[in-house]
Amino acid sequence: MLMKNFTRKPVLKTLNFSFHSEFSNTDVVRENEFLSYDSTISENRYFPYSVIVPNNPMNNACILLLHGLNEMNWEKYISWAEYLASHTHKPVILFPIAFHINRRPSEWSDPRKMTRLIEKRKRTEGDFSSLSFANAAISERLTEEPLRFYNSGIQTVEDIFRLASQITIGNHPLFRKGTTMDIFGYSIGSFLAEILLMANPGKLFSASRLFIFCGGAIFSNMYGESKYIMDKQAYNLLLQFYCENWIGKRQNRQISKDNTNDILLQSFKSMIQPDINRNERESFFNSQKHRIAGVSLLKDKVMPFSGVEACMGKQRAGECFEVMDFPFEYSHEAPFPENGRIDHGELKFAFNKVFKKVAEFLN
Repeated sequence: MLMKNFTRKPVLKTLNFSFHSEFSNTDVVRENEFLSYDSTISENRYFPYSVIVPNNPMNNACILLLHGLNEMNWEKYISWAEYLASHTHKPVILFPIAFHINRRPSEWSDPRKMTRLIEKRKRTEGDFSSLSFANAAISERLTEEPLRFYNSGIQTVEDIFRLASQITIGNHPLFRKGTTMDIFGYSIGSFLAEILLMANPGKLFSASRLFIFCGGAIFSNMYGESKYIMDKQAYNLLLQFYCENWIGKRQNRQISKDNTNDILLQSFKSMIQPDINRNERESFFNSQKHRIAGVSLLKDKVMPFSGVEACMGKQRAGECFEVMDFPFEYSHEAPFPENGRIDHGELKFAFNKVFKKVAEFLN
């Protein structure tokens, strides 16, 4: 794998641990057939996660790496995690978002089932140019029930809270009591991380640093239509649901039953559109700008820097983020494309330019 060569120092080992997600959101799930079905998916409730441990690791600090939307595996993230582990001496936790990577049922990658699903969606979509084998499952799921986006996000946040709690109190086999957690968030992983820091459940993330790569945009300024993320029908429906319908009656009926999630709900709402909770959101980013940094890519169409400015405010975004560009063809989904057509030296230079900045901030 080409990107493996970009890490400079040897990484000692990768350790695997088991996790049980206890998230229920009972009232909402009971009234919704799709969410009720999701609650029965065992792969999403019981799953392993990996920790990449460097030589001579720090025993009181770690980094949580959060991936992008609709990822099927950790392949492109391994070199990222290895670089961070070896250059910060902090173990890096690869924790999957709900219904992603190893929390996905295997049938979502079954060629026969996905082929049938693609044919079905072709019959119902006017424009299926962005429909693909890679995004068929998530596109169908979000079309069936866009509330899945919120529900899986809140489940992931609560899972991370449980993991951080285990680590902080010394109830984790790898970390000693009092270990702190910083976060590296890519794409939708940064969206989750921002909500996590804003809500700060249990006050566990009061000192956490967050580095954002190809992310940080407010929801309404994201552009999720992609053969690797979701198709046009799903994207348009998701955008309409959260930016037009969700704030009204449906949101009140389907989400606001559980008051224990109110802080998370308000934080999520703050990240939907620029004019929702603007003062609270911009005040948060202004007060926490010393512990949030990021890199946006000039040609990133999914998470453009203009979306970061809409989220944080132009001044804060300019203070916290650097906008980079590379002398080769890249995309949001593949910032360091391993297609054999790009000079390895240019790829390595771009990779190191980004991750040196990340490591220095999270060190």
